[in-house]
Amino acid sequence: MPGERSSHRREATSGIARHGRLPRKGPVRFVAVLVAIVLAVSGASVTSVAAIAAISLKSQIKTVALGTKEQKAAAKTSIDAISGGANILLVGSDTRVGQTEVQAGVADGSRNDVTILIHLSADHTQMTAVSFPRDMMVDVPSCTGTGGATFPAADYQQFNTTLGEGLGCTVATVESITGLTIPYAAEITFDGVISMSNAIGGVDVCVAKPIDDAYSGLQLSAGTHTLLGLQALEFLRTRHGVGDGSDLARISSQQVFLSAMMRKIVSAGTLSSPLKLYGIASAAVKSMTLSTSLSSTTTLVQLGLALKDVGLSNALFVQYPTAVDPRNSNRVVAASADASVLNQDLQTDTKFTLNADSTGRASVTEGSTATGTASGTSSASASAGSGASSSATTPTSTATALPTGITGQSASEETCSVGNG
Repeated sequence: MPGERSSHRREATSGIARHGRLPRKGPVRFVAVLVAIVLAVSGASVTSVAAIAAISLKSQIKTVALGTKEQKAAAKTSIDAISGGANILLVGSDTRVGQTEVQAGVADGSRNDVTILIHLSADHTQMTAVSFPRDMMVDVPSCTGTGGATFPAADYQQFNTTLGEGLGCTVATVESITGLTIPYAAEITFDGVISMSNAIGGVDVCVAKPIDDAYSGLQLSAGTHTLLGLQALEFLRTRHGVGDGSDLARISSQQVFLSAMMRKIVSAGTLSSPLKLYGIASAAVKSMTLSTSLSSTTTLVQLGLALKDVGLSNALFVQYPTAVDPRNSNRVVAASADASVLNQDLQTDTKFTLNADSTGRASVTEGSTATGTASGTSSASASAGSGASSSATTPTSTATALPTGITGQSASEETCSVGNG
């Protein structure tokens, strides 16, 4: 990152007070909910899902305006599947305000402790979920935040502070980092993660070695565990319980959970059950804020139709490539060469795959370690075709491999969180 940068906090030029950013212990939010909704919608008829959503859910949806002309145009769409690609930003807030299950920590203000960019390819055969580390130092562009307040650009800011100014500022920052236009965005809270895991009947997660984390409260033995409610949230929050205790390790462990969650949705009869679909959507929208471009039930159906041909092997989870910040060893910055390749591939809609040994620093391929080999998730990928096109159950043959420095996995890969022994 060139030049010397100011790390001052930005003030809204409109005079509207910004949210506080007080120190807190770092809880993490996981934002797989919208992905799950979209995947669920893709397996049901347009008529049934649209009817359920329009009648029962529309009044529950909370919205926020993002402001750009592309985002406004995205709200005016037809019931047909989206033409071309789509970019959706999923943000997890660490706010305690209004939360019934988790009250510990500082309640005022909010941070984007988890941020995932979903990129759907133009031909609707590949979906990429890119996780951005919360501790990455970035240049934040001028942006429109909460209540229409405008904020000036600021250099060398910690990425997870952008939500304090509003969802629009987090979106603008990711657009600046990647060079993409992002017309859709959603924010979810603690309660949404808990409700979502309950609605799908829990997620089967493999742990290679025991997890014992006094910070999140999570204690798991080696093996496979069905995680529900608060325990699912604790797994997604845990940093000290996995690998080297870093935020990058936590992202890797979260990808284990998200992949297992997607396999569960596809294999457990969810896609053929209107009742289960409604349960998932209802649990989600009560704890989510959607951009106005995404708040239409028609748009949710469109996204579902656009994703219906993405097989699990072509649903990729990627960690945005970073390197140690030369100014602060506890922070990271974008790894410029690898990040440039990933950004270019996303911008040009290039199909890509991950390298064979690309799993993150806190995950291992299931069965690759003798300690804690799990046995409860193997049936999930075997039935992957029950909600995805059979023609898309293997990686796209024309895809190119990402650089070896970029880690992640596909949804079809059965992996285990490494734990901390």
